Amino acid sequence: MKFDEAMYKEVLQAYNNAYAPYSKFHVGAVILLKNGKYITGSNVENASYGLSNCAERSALFNAYSQGYRKADIEKIMVIGNTDTPISPCGACRQVMSELMDKDATVILTNLNKDIKEYKVKDLLPYSFEGEVLDNGN
Repeated sequence: MKFDEAMYKEVLQAYNNAYAPYSKFHVGAVILLKNGKYITGSNVENASYGLSNCAERSALFNAYSQGYRKADIEKIMVIGNTDTPISPCGACRQVMSELMDKDATVILTNLNKDIKEYKVKDLLPYSFEGEVLDNGN
């Protein structure tokens, strides 16, 4: 797998834009759309920790707010200051499993440019699906 320097530059900028005054743990995410456009997201903390938002969800919500949908997304890259490539939390894995195609690429990295690459379907096997909410009504 070839390292995508252009995408890394974008995700590093998102990392630098994080608002993490409490944890000091910055995370950035960037989505590459099939049209070549990048959409970024950063983690944004709040003193009431439950009201904070992760970078992955920020990027995906940003893309959807602009009218893009899962068919438009090629891949996402996530970065953090970790010893090994960062790992998305369970909430982000669930959101990715619904808002991205199951075969979309997820690239996890760190400030050392170590990478791990997955497909969305590999990050959360047996994910909760919206179809279970349809009770026949």
